[in-house]
Amino acid sequence: QVLLVESGGGSAQTGGSLRLSCAASGSGYSGYRMAWFRQAQGKEREGVAVIDRDGSSNYADSVKGRFTISRDNVKRTLYLEMNSLKLEDTAMYYCAAAAWAVDGWARGRGFGYWGPGTQVTVSA
Repeated sequence: QVLLVESGGGSAQTGGSLRLSCAASGSGYSGYRMAWFRQAQGKEREGVAVIDRDGSSNYADSVKGRFTISRDNVKRTLYLEMNSLKLEDTAMYYCAAAAWAVDGWARGRGFGYWGPGTQVTVSA
């Protein structure tokens, strides 16, 4: 069982930066696949970035080169560094944990634990 709580959301201007954090409690964090998802108003949820237990990561094309996902297994915290923010990055951002790595991460497959979300708003 993993409990996730996001923080670090807020407002930023286009071209700016924000850093999201996701604190995990419970057992087994270091062995979990972790990911960030987002959902903009009126749109479907989408996978933003994923990081496996070995540190390997993958990104949605829309954020490649701008966002960086990382994890600190000692602090039991997941991060998302967001740079060069665009208006279309505005969304509720969620972190999620999966006990097993399966195909289709961007569609949320395998992720059984979710945080309540943190809002990111980018303005011109």
